[in-house]
Amino acid sequence: MHWKDALKTLLWVVLTLGVAGRAVSQDADLAQELTNPLADLVTVPIQMNLDRGIGPEDDGSKLTTNIQPVIPFHLGSDWNLITRTIVPLVHQDDLIPDAGSQFGLGDINLTLFFSPKRPTAGGLTWGLGPVVLLPTATDSPIGARKWGAGPAGVALVLRGPWTAGVLANHIWSFAGDDDRSDISNSFVQPFVAYTWPSAWTLSVQSESSYDWEREQWSVPVNLALSKLVRLGRLPVSLQGGVGYWAESPDAGPEGFRFRLQANLVLPK
Repeated sequence: MHWKDALKTLLWVVLTLGVAGRAVSQDADLAQELTNPLADLVTVPIQMNLDRGIGPEDDGSKLTTNIQPVIPFHLGSDWNLITRTIVPLVHQDDLIPDAGSQFGLGDINLTLFFSPKRPTAGGLTWGLGPVVLLPTATDSPIGARKWGAGPAGVALVLRGPWTAGVLANHIWSFAGDDDRSDISNSFVQPFVAYTWPSAWTLSVQSESSYDWEREQWSVPVNLALSKLVRLGRLPVSLQGGVGYWAESPDAGPEGFRFRLQANLVLPK
C-alpha cells in the first residue's frame, strides 16, 4: 500500500472512531437525562408492571401498562412547564372473590411541574405544581370513581454519572361517587441512578404511598437496569427491573414484582 493510501486509511479510521466516540458520549448524556423527571425532553415511557399475591386469599394478580407521555413547554427564557401524564391500562384477575377478571382503562393521573430552566448555584433542579386524578376507569373495580387533586413537587441533583432525588405528591378527593371511599393519599418516590459511559443505567427507587383514610403503607423497592439504544434515528431506553413489596395492606400485593419499560425519546 502506498504511504498516501495508508495515510488516508489511518485518517478514515481516526475520524470513524471519533464520530463513534462522540455518538457513545451523546448516548450516555441522553441516558442520564432520562433519569431526570424535569429534563427538557419529549418522551413516551411505556411501562408494564406485574404484581401478585393480591386479594383476601393472596391469589390475585395485576398487570398494569402505564403509558406516560412527558411533554415540556417553554415559559419564557427562565421557566419550563413539564407535563407528566400516566394513562394506565389494567388487567387484573382474582382480586375480588368470585369477580373473575377485569380489563380496561384506569384512572388517569396528570401532574404539572413549573421548573426553572437552570439549576440553583448548588446544583439543585426542582419543580412544583398540581397533580390531578381523573375518574376515567372503564370498569368500576379498576378505578376509584373519585375526582382528586393536590400539590406535587420534585427535587434532584446530578453529580457526574449520579442522579439522586425525590418526587412526591398528595391527592385528596373532592367529588365523585358518594358510595366509594374518600381519597387522602401521599406518594413519595426517592430515586438514585448511575449511568455508565456505555449508556447503561442502574437505578434504585421506591414508589411508596400512605393511605391516610386506612392508615396503611404500600412500599415497593425497585431495582432496574436500562440501556439506551437507537431504532434507526429514534433513541429508545429499554429497561428491565425487579422489585419487592417491603410493606403493603393486608389485601395488597406481596413478594416480588416485575417491570419492563421502553422509553421513546421524540423530536421536539
